[in-house]
Amino acid sequence: MAEQRMLKFVKVARHMPDKRGAEERRGDFHEIYREFAAAKAAEQASRCSQCGVPYCQTHCPLHNNIPDWLKLTAEGRLREAYELSQATNTFPEICGRICPQDRLCEGNCVIEQAGHGTVTIGAVEKYITDTAWEEGWVEPITAMEERPESVGIIGAGPGGLAAADALRRAGVQVTVYDRYDRSGGLMVYGIPSFKLEKEVVVRRNDQLSDGGVTFRLNCNVGADVTFAEIRETHDAVLIATGVYKSRDLGGPGAGLDGIVPAIEFLTASNRKGFGDAVPDFDSGVLNAEGRRVVVIGGGDTAMDCVRTAIRQGAASVTCLYRRDRANMPGSQREVANAEEEGVQFAWLTAPRGFIGEERVSGVRVARMRLGAPDATGRQRPEEIEGADYTEPADLVIKALGFDPEDLPRLWGTDGLEVTRWGTIKADFRSHATSLDGVFAAGDIVRGASLVVWAIRDGREAADSILDWLGQRSALLAAE
Repeated sequence: MAEQRMLKFVKVARHMPDKRGAEERRGDFHEIYREFAAAKAAEQASRCSQCGVPYCQTHCPLHNNIPDWLKLTAEGRLREAYELSQATNTFPEICGRICPQDRLCEGNCVIEQAGHGTVTIGAVEKYITDTAWEEGWVEPITAMEERPESVGIIGAGPGGLAAADALRRAGVQVTVYDRYDRSGGLMVYGIPSFKLEKEVVVRRNDQLSDGGVTFRLNCNVGADVTFAEIRETHDAVLIATGVYKSRDLGGPGAGLDGIVPAIEFLTASNRKGFGDAVPDFDSGVLNAEGRRVVVIGGGDTAMDCVRTAIRQGAASVTCLYRRDRANMPGSQREVANAEEEGVQFAWLTAPRGFIGEERVSGVRVARMRLGAPDATGRQRPEEIEGADYTEPADLVIKALGFDPEDLPRLWGTDGLEVTRWGTIKADFRSHATSLDGVFAAGDIVRGASLVVWAIRDGREAADSILDWLGQRSALLAAE
């Protein structure tokens, strides 16, 4: 009788890839988790219980076939595991690195609920595709037949790139427009290298370029090219710009020097990693070295900021968050990593203002408590009167989230409907907007969210665009 390869969660303990020591990783921007060895990946994959109703798959935005590729990995059939993994996910090695698995697939693993510790789904996913790249299994993008239609995609983030990949595989001619000098969006300039080393994104960009996707970088829509010109050039257009407008913070002293948005801080750090000239980093404006840093916010962007500041050599790093640890939106795994690296968390605190002459020297902090639930069911933070204190700070980073830019105004476009939140109004099934032949996907529709959701939206939008192009061709042929 053949050995049972699966359901070993009772005998085999959960094990993550080895993590570099906190002192070592504080000094560089390399990824903190080492690679699984083949035997360890197979062992950990074998812990899967092969559920009849796999909650891990259900709670993955891409509905990846997780139990199936775990089984294939346990059996040593890695190439088949990779083929299955990439069938539903354009960038599985990226999701394996940066998805908050503790809130998605792993957080809903049945054996986790039974007390055995979740299967290390993200680490295995990363291992499968990294192995595929090393072995040459990742094949170039090829179309069965070239099509004459062209699609313009505005935004080279995960949603736009996922759509570009799907459309090129269908033979459509694709041009991606982006305001930045590199493709990848926040995967390149927002997420630090210790979570996602940039060559991982660059090789995907190269794959798209080699597969026939045209990139027009350093191209600001509304200035370098108009939205109307893009519509005239292409048969269909996909808006996948993401949301980049940083939420601001008022109060006394909010205009002092040394108070900066998270996206500017992270972009400067990532550009230095590429070897770019970054005057504001070199001058100290966006550099935490030697500074007492306070980061305001409790999401994944805040975690990126605190851990980046540590690596830049900050004198101290403190994170202010208005709720408690259990109610923070960021990954608990990231919080634990940050604490190991020396970040201090001040739970149940909120800024009331800033002190200093020309440059910030401290944050006036109010202590909070959790009161009655709000409309979302989360307990509303309430200020405790008379419990204020001052947190010393030479650099304050605002990581409060992102809002959409006013695209109709920036692009001079009439008829492009937006929601009351400023996001593009698009059908949730087809991703079609109020303009004929114009679609929208990712954060510009759903608001600031996860890379995995943007990938799903981009793939869905590509399918809708292909349907729309087919219907359009049929109508033209019938005339």
